[in-house]
Amino acid sequence: MAELSVLSAASECWPLIKTGGLADVAGALPAAVEPHGVAMTRFLPGYPSVLRALPRKRTLFRYDSLLGAPARILAAKHDGRPLLVLDAPVYYERDGGPYSDAMGRDWLDNGLRFAAFAKAAADLAAGRAGLKRFDVLHAHDWQAGLAPAYLAYNVDAAKRPASVMTIHNMAFQGWFGADFFPRLELPPEAFSIQGVEYHGGVGMLKAGLMQADAITTVSPGYAEEIRKPEFGMGLEGLIVGRQDRLHGIVNGIDTAEWNPASDAALAAPFTAETLPARSLNKRAVEDAFGLEPGEGPLFVVITRLTWQKGMDVLLEVIDHLVGLGGRLALLGSGDAAIEAGLHAAAGRHPGRVGIRIGYDEPLAHLMQGGGDAILIPSRFEPCGLTQLYGLAYGCVPVVARTGGLGDTVIDANEAAMTAGAATGILFSPVNYEGLSSAISRAVRLYGDEERWQQMQRAGMKTDNSWGRSGQAYAALYRQHKEQR
Repeated sequence: MAELSVLSAASECWPLIKTGGLADVAGALPAAVEPHGVAMTRFLPGYPSVLRALPRKRTLFRYDSLLGAPARILAAKHDGRPLLVLDAPVYYERDGGPYSDAMGRDWLDNGLRFAAFAKAAADLAAGRAGLKRFDVLHAHDWQAGLAPAYLAYNVDAAKRPASVMTIHNMAFQGWFGADFFPRLELPPEAFSIQGVEYHGGVGMLKAGLMQADAITTVSPGYAEEIRKPEFGMGLEGLIVGRQDRLHGIVNGIDTAEWNPASDAALAAPFTAETLPARSLNKRAVEDAFGLEPGEGPLFVVITRLTWQKGMDVLLEVIDHLVGLGGRLALLGSGDAAIEAGLHAAAGRHPGRVGIRIGYDEPLAHLMQGGGDAILIPSRFEPCGLTQLYGLAYGCVPVVARTGGLGDTVIDANEAAMTAGAATGILFSPVNYEGLSSAISRAVRLYGDEERWQQMQRAGMKTDNSWGRSGQAYAALYRQHKEQR
């Protein structure tokens, strides 16, 4: 099998820079597709943290002006695999996060920052920036969405690599006003409904979805949902029009990074055969959150505190959860009003509700290893990774029946329990009645130790590795490379 070369362009990549699941996927993909004859090179913006993590790097290519700013492309190795970085201090050398400042305000020049990144990705993929042409460009989310458009409008068809556009979350689309278009160095005809124009401005995700040879989402369920207005976020018509190019490939997890038998973040490693050892992790979670020991289940939440994640509904049901004998440990940050509501709940229920605002990767591992159940009441969820981590760690997922959550969790109905196949609890709709009923079901099942452990073991035996998904991506790359 001939080796395929793929350039993966993403705005974040674990462990170099992470704000969400995109980073985990971008970090895991190279190893996932490698066994299937794909050599993947990752491409990242040159945030300060990324540059600091790469002590050995060389200049591959220089831009006197990349959309108006000097820049260079650096080549390095990370985890033994090739990595390219766009070093453009005007765009990326600043304090704060990848998309916002230290106060959480979006950078005002985000459009230009990521248009430059997308243009450089297209140049690299087309063999214009110090490397030979790649077979496939894989662009992730709106931050890389213009890359397929730059290929379509600025590269001759005969010299153009195939392109794949992945939607990790349709809610984030990268829209900017019409006055932004002249700065993009695209031909005038690109500002059209068939190009980058969207609602009178520039739609960066829309551009990628329109111009890519293939579109993927991170679960089959989400691929179906985004054809409908309630999930398509205004782009459902485009998706339906290109549904012959649409593929749902569920995310996997890094089973070396997320392995309860060897995880250094746990107080006690364990396997499906040594579940009682989880109790030591449970005590450690209780200590970390100032919770009193109790007989009822310990629910954990690890998430962004947003409407999408259903956190407003969680606020409504906390008293119900505590009233049933449950306790709650929550790690996350986001909406200020939700944060305030959570602190108020912790004040009402000292020792029963513990809140940590922010993100802490080792603590997230410990919570999966010590929590009895993980709550994920998302209104929509393209794939979700926390439920996959929960399955691997025996932390039973209690999840909304949507997107990738519905694809990866088997509900504990009577038939599934009898067959020994149930791995969690699915519920809908995402409102007080739906979530409170799911929590009540979880508390009842937790009271039957044998059945609860049966669910834990079934989840831990689920194959959520990148094996099948890596093969699916490799087949997709090969198909579209051959069609070029």
